[in-house]
Amino acid sequence: MLLTPKKRDQAELLYLILGGLFITSLVTSNLIFQKFFSWSPFGWYTFELSVGIIAYPITFLVTDIISEVYGRRRANRVVLAGVFASMFSLAIVMVSSTAQATEWSPLSNAEFNKTFNYTFIAVSASMAAYLLAQLLDVQLFHFWKRLTKGKHLWLRNNLSTMASQFADTFVIIGLLCTFGVIPWELFRPLVINGFLFKVLFAMIDTPFAYLLIYGLRRHFGLKGHGAELELR
Repeated sequence: MLLTPKKRDQAELLYLILGGLFITSLVTSNLIFQKFFSWSPFGWYTFELSVGIIAYPITFLVTDIISEVYGRRRANRVVLAGVFASMFSLAIVMVSSTAQATEWSPLSNAEFNKTFNYTFIAVSASMAAYLLAQLLDVQLFHFWKRLTKGKHLWLRNNLSTMASQFADTFVIIGLLCTFGVIPWELFRPLVINGFLFKVLFAMIDTPFAYLLIYGLRRHFGLKGHGAELELR
């Protein structure tokens, strides 16, 4: 649809902000993944998770919003930008590891290297899982969108996210176990914990996704199911 210059600028700025949130969440989750924590939200079940999972589900919420408002092409652009940002952050970490710490440095060489020792493996595993999961998420989101003729946002948001999150969790935990970062006996519980946490997050974020997408579609005058912003 044709936008006024003001609304076009707003749409581009919003896309940039959403892309920034996406990339920040992705890069952060890769850098902090080595710390694990326990969480018992219901009392009867305890999650054991990497702190990296706190930021990571946000990436799926953002791609769903971009897919719904801006379309699949723009969503895929953000996914590819996330790959570049992650690889660039990895290069910075690797170069930083070669710099010798001063005597008064708060972190010694050994402490710094221990903190970021598995960053290369983590980013590599994350990128493989991330590309599969994010592209699967975008494809499934639009598959369900076509099947439901643009209706039932809650259905495509949850079904696409659940399938892609399981693929992501399975692949990344499997690769971390393969490279010796995590023992294989933890593979099954970590996959189950990670997937359940992401499903829980997907259920929680659905109302927020509805509100954000409804507000954006109304603001930009997107009428009819399946209408998207036409930006180049």
